[in-house]
Amino acid sequence: MGIVGAIAVPHPPLIVPAVGRGEERRIQDTIDAYRQATRELLALEPECLVVTSPHAPLFRDAFHVTTDATLKGSMSQFRAPHERLAASCDTELALAIIREANSAGILSIGSDYYRDNMDHATYVPLWFVREAWHEMHPGAGELPCPIVRIGLSGFTPDVHRAFGQAIARAVAATGRRVGFIASGDLSHKLLAEGPYGFAPEGPVFDERIGEIFDSGDLDGLFTMDEDFVDAAAECGLRSFQIMAGAIQGLDLDIRMLSNEGPFGVGYGVATCLPRECAGMREEPAGGETAAEIDPCIALARLSVETFVRTGKPAVLPADVPDELLNRQAGVFVSLHEHGQLRGCIGTIGATCDNIAREILQNGISACSRDPRFDPVQPDELDFLEYSVDVLGDAEPIDSPAQLDPKRYGVIVTKGWKRGLLLPNLDGVDTVEYQLAIAKQKAGIRPGDANVQLERFEVVRHTAGGAPRKA
Repeated sequence: MGIVGAIAVPHPPLIVPAVGRGEERRIQDTIDAYRQATRELLALEPECLVVTSPHAPLFRDAFHVTTDATLKGSMSQFRAPHERLAASCDTELALAIIREANSAGILSIGSDYYRDNMDHATYVPLWFVREAWHEMHPGAGELPCPIVRIGLSGFTPDVHRAFGQAIARAVAATGRRVGFIASGDLSHKLLAEGPYGFAPEGPVFDERIGEIFDSGDLDGLFTMDEDFVDAAAECGLRSFQIMAGAIQGLDLDIRMLSNEGPFGVGYGVATCLPRECAGMREEPAGGETAAEIDPCIALARLSVETFVRTGKPAVLPADVPDELLNRQAGVFVSLHEHGQLRGCIGTIGATCDNIAREILQNGISACSRDPRFDPVQPDELDFLEYSVDVLGDAEPIDSPAQLDPKRYGVIVTKGWKRGLLLPNLDGVDTVEYQLAIAKQKAGIRPGDANVQLERFEVVRHTAGGAPRKA
């Protein structure tokens, strides 16, 4: 037990749609990275989330650790009073952190000395946590676990590192699985037309933060000149320093996912996660390089193997190509074992916000929900072969004469009954046979000609081959 992973994230209020009212789309890269980082952290199943916040109570000569039982907040100060969130607090861990820090000579105080509501630098990361939690577990409660909120201080960088180390010791002593969220914006001086104006140190600071996280050497967070940092008008450095101390010595894969500042304030998203959780980032088995594996096949394999081994959905990897993130489509995932069909489930139209998520979703269905087969077992994984069909738009047709079972898939519809058959399937060589199978799947009588017909093309992805139209 201990700290299982960490993320560094910004806290612009407008990233919450109720506040941004469409403006948040200008930082879509930040939103996408934020969602990815949050899902990856929650996939580690933390029992508590420690959040360091620049806008929690801040003292020159002490750290604040919230010891209240609950922490509530809203976006009312940002014109969204109905946007609310409440978090339970892990008071036991909070008190353990205070004791551990004080025993190390680092003054730390709880809510008896200062009490307030949830600040926006805590609210925004927890908004993404709630979103990811409800996406992973529809109908679940407000948040997956309690939190500990921690403020920054006027102490030196090395004391912030030492305080992070005290957090890690307290976490280990209580036996918790803890995810760490370091909330903090970057420079506030990126643009002359921005809310805080421009300083040349601003863009340099943001670039340097990106280099530090990309290098994986977080010691660089402690070596910046104080005057340079002040001129950059940064927000999150001390939050990141606490995080660096807390995860010091852990074998983590550290990287910057996004770094942008179109409004004049820098927003960076970074992850510090166990290397075994890096998913598609690592070299696949069998000697293939990542470049040689079709990304659709890699996603299907990741989905199936993760679900079969853990019973949980896979987290969307960091390096999914843009074409799978920026498009929606219906997708079918097919599994074969020793040349025989082992599962095939798909969606006629898009049900997710992009193709990558559609593949992850349907990979789970193919291995566990195809009514023709028992769920796939772990000892079968090494023998599975995968194919992924990405469906094109369906077009109505007037006659079976417009079908070609090698080129077109078919959708037959009568009332609420609907059946689909993919193109270019072994043994399906005639239009008549194609229609008969599609009708059978829909529960329509084979001789019933009073049906609506649609045809579609697919791009078929297979292991070891280039994507091609079926």
